[in-house]
Amino acid sequence: MLQFLTIMLDSAKAKRDERGASAVEYGLLVAGIAALIVAAVFLFGGLVSDIFTGTKDSIESSM
Repeated sequence: MLQFLTIMLDSAKAKRDERGASAVEYGLLVAGIAALIVAAVFLFGGLVSDIFTGTKDSIESSM
């Protein structure tokens, strides 16, 4: 009987433990930030490339 009560109390304590939930929330936050970075690179990658190409061409033409 004592062993049964110990098991029941330990399982109730484990249900109140939220460390795993916090880890999942942080994981989702990191995944969201990574998705935003990837989207920004795809959206602005061509624009940044054009800016650097224009700068390179103007430097080469002034030499």
